[in-house]
Amino acid sequence: MMVGWLVLILALAPLLAVLGCVATRRPRVSEKLNLFASVISFAAALPLPFLTGARAVFFLNGYVIVDRMGAWVVLCTAIVYALSSIYAVGYMRLLGEDARLADFYALFAGFALTTLVAPLMNNVGIYWIAIELTTLVSTFLVAFERAAESMEATWKYIMAVSAGITLALLGTVLFYWGGTFVFGPTYQMTWAALARAAPKIDPVLMNLAFLLVLVGYGTKVGLAPMHNWLPDAHSESPAPVSAMLSGALLNTAIIGIARFLGVMHSAQLGALSAFALVVLGVLSLLIGALFIVRQRGIKRLMAYSSVEHMGVIALGLGFGGPLGIAGALYHMLNHSLNKALMFFGAGVMMRAYGTKEIEKIRGVFTHFPRSGALWLAGAVAITGAPPFGLFMSEFAIMRAGMTPRFSWAVYVMAVLLIVIFIGFLNHFRAMYYDNAEDGGKTGYPAKTEGVWCIVPMGLALVPLLVFGLWWPPDLWLYLASIAHSLSPVTP
Repeated sequence: MMVGWLVLILALAPLLAVLGCVATRRPRVSEKLNLFASVISFAAALPLPFLTGARAVFFLNGYVIVDRMGAWVVLCTAIVYALSSIYAVGYMRLLGEDARLADFYALFAGFALTTLVAPLMNNVGIYWIAIELTTLVSTFLVAFERAAESMEATWKYIMAVSAGITLALLGTVLFYWGGTFVFGPTYQMTWAALARAAPKIDPVLMNLAFLLVLVGYGTKVGLAPMHNWLPDAHSESPAPVSAMLSGALLNTAIIGIARFLGVMHSAQLGALSAFALVVLGVLSLLIGALFIVRQRGIKRLMAYSSVEHMGVIALGLGFGGPLGIAGALYHMLNHSLNKALMFFGAGVMMRAYGTKEIEKIRGVFTHFPRSGALWLAGAVAITGAPPFGLFMSEFAIMRAGMTPRFSWAVYVMAVLLIVIFIGFLNHFRAMYYDNAEDGGKTGYPAKTEGVWCIVPMGLALVPLLVFGLWWPPDLWLYLASIAHSLSPVTP
């Protein structure tokens, strides 16, 4: 019963915030409503992993599933939503858009609602609808600033992602069709039903359906070569929206891929699906490395880092086993925290210097000693360097891949991570230690380093450091158990 109440609170809090923002139309009231909803959602999501046992819990006649993997993704999303809502209070006031802030916060809370409930959908078709809703709501947030670049990014986002989601729908239809040969012409297509039917479905049909789903949801995740929407959408959105896109939205799509992977394993067809994930993961790392090294835009630098890290998670899922799955899920949490921190810092610097170009941002430590220190620590962390959490998760994933079949991918991964480390931190060296063209007299708004912007950066950095120094044994057991439960449990 407790789990059911928490799930209800988790959904009701942002929903009531949406209604409140629409009703009041007052900017300061709207930001408080969204902030309050984010804190309530986080408070409801935090105990979910501790209350979820090995057997999943079902609600609403089996349409809602609360299992360990779903609870984990919801927690990651709730953390980013809470941090982004704190940051948004300070950042959005800088835009001078008070007349439209109620609309922003209504959409922001609605976006959070879709990303929080999507991982809990037990019906495969309804899960697809939930993922599509995340696209529809976030589209208006990407275009919020109404600049020419943001409008272009919005069109690219909705066209590319909708095309990918269409492929995912086709793959879902093929899975359903395969199930009709087992259950008859109509049945409730839950994850558990697919897992039970999978061993009796034609393997060719299963492999084709999975590849379509992988490409479709992989587009939403931002895996290369379906990533072309991601750099534009993430770089042109307001900074708190960019944090949600990278730290929350991508997770809601990759959990679908993980669940379908569990279905394939239940049919003893995991070989092709795992290989496809590894190939896309390596390709995403390669694309991320190439564009990070030669990047000129500060938020695009963060966006291509998201492509890289989604590739790392794909590698963990593809390598499989307790170590690979646990490493991928641990990486998901660390990436969500880290990427929120990085977009927060990028937003501060972008507004301070009045530019998105890396070469025009200089003397960060001089102008921003507090947020600059947090941002630099986050930059070291996002490259996978010790002693931060991403180092632990990447190392676990590489250990999982040291098998005769996938060792080649581990070697490529190691080389590309070194390239990314050098290229990413070289940009930060320039921003922090190179002299500006105007002799270091770059002007900046006096209020950009406010407490609303600094606090969420610090709140994101602390657990990154803790998780890098200490991987709690109970957390390891929790994540490893998910690897054994990818085949869904019958209600």
